[in-house]
Amino acid sequence: MARKMLRDGETEAYDYDLFVIGAGSGGVRASRTSAGFGAKVAICELPFHPISSETIGGVGGTCVIRGCVPKKILVYGSAFRGEFEDARNFGWELSEDINFNWKKLLNNKTQEIQRLNGIYKRLLTNAGVTMIEGEGKLAGPHEVEVTQPDGSVQKYTAKHILIATGSRAQRVKIPGEELAITSDEALSLEELPKRAVILGGGYIAVEFASIWRGMGATVDLFYRKELPLRGFDDEMRAVVAKNLEGRGIELHPQSTLTELSKTDEGIKVVTDHGDVLVADVVLFATGRAPNTKRLNLAAAGVETDKTGAIKVDEYSCTNIPSIWAVGDVTNRMNLTPVALMEGTCFSKTVFGGEPTKPDYKDIPCAVFSIPPLSVVGLSEQQALEQATSDILVFTSSFTPMKNTISGRQEKTVMKLVVDSATDRVIGASMCGPDAPEIMQGIGVAMKCGATKKQFDSTVGIHPSAAEEFVTMRSVTRRLTVGSKI
Repeated sequence: MARKMLRDGETEAYDYDLFVIGAGSGGVRASRTSAGFGAKVAICELPFHPISSETIGGVGGTCVIRGCVPKKILVYGSAFRGEFEDARNFGWELSEDINFNWKKLLNNKTQEIQRLNGIYKRLLTNAGVTMIEGEGKLAGPHEVEVTQPDGSVQKYTAKHILIATGSRAQRVKIPGEELAITSDEALSLEELPKRAVILGGGYIAVEFASIWRGMGATVDLFYRKELPLRGFDDEMRAVVAKNLEGRGIELHPQSTLTELSKTDEGIKVVTDHGDVLVADVVLFATGRAPNTKRLNLAAAGVETDKTGAIKVDEYSCTNIPSIWAVGDVTNRMNLTPVALMEGTCFSKTVFGGEPTKPDYKDIPCAVFSIPPLSVVGLSEQQALEQATSDILVFTSSFTPMKNTISGRQEKTVMKLVVDSATDRVIGASMCGPDAPEIMQGIGVAMKCGATKKQFDSTVGIHPSAAEEFVTMRSVTRRLTVGSKI
């Protein structure tokens, strides 16, 4: 029997101290940090492929292979269209005939995610983690069954099992749904669409609308609410919507799709308002669901909620003391850096002798639309809902210096939300160029409990957009407890 991590007179009983199912961001981080504490660790993952299924995936997971990283590469590629337009007023005399080679970008994107896949494998190897290729599922509270690519089945025992299988894109149940694609396929299309229809109002929908429009496609974006990006600050949502329209994207609020059918001209799209469009591609960006269906959770009695997410406590432990879960599979805060945090906290708790709860307060995030939106802390609406004292809102809307020359009619908007009783900055948001880079620094300040007075006493960097965050002196509005926006 293999060595295990011994504690206070325990006897050797398991193949591993920790077995991790799923080598995405959370699983890899938990494996490496647990091994760093001296644990004997194994991790299993499906074979690599850019488009996932029930039998293919890859070390690195959604973010690296079919999520954040390839998406950001395409955002970079699509942004050049606007840069070419803006360059003319800066003296660049560009030919009207500027060609875009989609296949070249697609190939370079695929090479990059293959490179990162290799890096993640080396990180695990260098940490002393045993990698096993195949589909893992529970066989009991301390046992994992792995079906390898050749169909053979191996069983492994572990004192602790960590589930980190992430989530998968969902499809809307309408006639012709099989004609639509999800974000997985959208990142690997063989041909760039000329006409795209997107269903969804979340960050994935908004980002792909920006990507395809930036690459020259006509884009129609359908969503159920009045504004896209439900859950974000309402004022910022309106700014994003205006920017999308300004970039040539057709918005269809309070609307959805009811039927898809294949025709000689393309995919026929019917809306709930009776409108008909024809598209080359239809993207369902309608949410993701925890990837738990094939884990055989019942074998160990692991509980899930109505969405299929694994229920965990504050330390990421399930109702079974030996089984834990981190990342999107728990449906807490579904962001890659959050999965990394949860994985680190898990290893500290279980193997580091330092019980650590993940801290979900003031986590910054970004929507990589063009231009991007980034936020940290509470929105204006959330602050008012939680308020025990008046809320002070400071805003700034201005034309970035670059746009004053280029002529682009697009403003940058910034906001600070302040608790009047403590003067603490409890929310910040920005829509404009470089917003995520700026907001990361704001996030550090807020994590340290920065006050508005401290923001005001900070000397700005000039000329920059970021300096607006330390020069907003006048209150835009004061919200009293119990009032409605």
